[in-house]
Amino acid sequence: MVRHEPKYDMVVVGGGIVGMAAARELALQHPHLKLSVVEKENQLAFHQSGHNSGVIHAGIYYKPGSLKAKLCVEGLHLSYKYFEEEGIPYKKCGKLIVAVDDKEIGRLHDLFERAKQNGVPDVELIEGHDIKKYEPYCHGVKAIWSPHTGIVDWGLVTEHYGKNFRDLGGSIYLDFEVKDFNLVKEGGDENFDTKYPVRVVSDGKSVRCKYVLTCGGLQSDKLAKLSGCNEDPRIVPFRGEYLLLKEDMTHLVRGNIYPVPQSGRGKMPEASPLWGILRRDWRNRTRYRNEIVIG
Repeated sequence: MVRHEPKYDMVVVGGGIVGMAAARELALQHPHLKLSVVEKENQLAFHQSGHNSGVIHAGIYYKPGSLKAKLCVEGLHLSYKYFEEEGIPYKKCGKLIVAVDDKEIGRLHDLFERAKQNGVPDVELIEGHDIKKYEPYCHGVKAIWSPHTGIVDWGLVTEHYGKNFRDLGGSIYLDFEVKDFNLVKEGGDENFDTKYPVRVVSDGKSVRCKYVLTCGGLQSDKLAKLSGCNEDPRIVPFRGEYLLLKEDMTHLVRGNIYPVPQSGRGKMPEASPLWGILRRDWRNRTRYRNEIVIG
């Protein structure tokens, strides 16, 4: 009995923002390819892509000259361009990184120099009395002001990527949790086809393809093992825990307020700080994050 198996040039595993962005770009760059995305949940962006801070970062923290710094600054401009084209709501609310005492000023200056080297647009170093121009209830001795930092619903952005992908001829399979990858063997399979040697298997269904691109996020190590690769390094998930300010207190914060990051062995960090962050989200709520826990 020959089973019906859709056949594709490439299957992308994972319907988060990375998987959908990759699939969309493949469809744009290679319109002749037949492409699909398989996602284990019943909607796109169900996990981290739909549950995050929503910040559109400007590229302040990364090491100058690094690929992270380059891509973050380029991605800032490309993101806003895409939001405008797609009609996706966003807020360019800006971000303050605030030094609360003189001991933090040296690190703040170092961070400002890093931001300038990275090409962060219109970044400023401001005095304490100017902080209230941007955040009337915030106090500090000095601050970095990044006017192009913003917030957006990245889950909604992912859904737009999915729509673009479908409009370009791509197929998306939801409720498709990958259980295995098989190489179809000649003579041992009634569906043998040398053009599509890889079978991507789920519960009671499968698709065939020439190539697989896995974009599994926190499931990346499991997918690596299924594909026959080494599962190391293992994924250790962390998440931020947030407190919501009451509605009658949301006016206290207009945008994003960050502390000066700790230096750690005399060096600036390679990522944004994790502690004591106040921000507005895309639902106009004010959230405070002061703890990171294992997911």
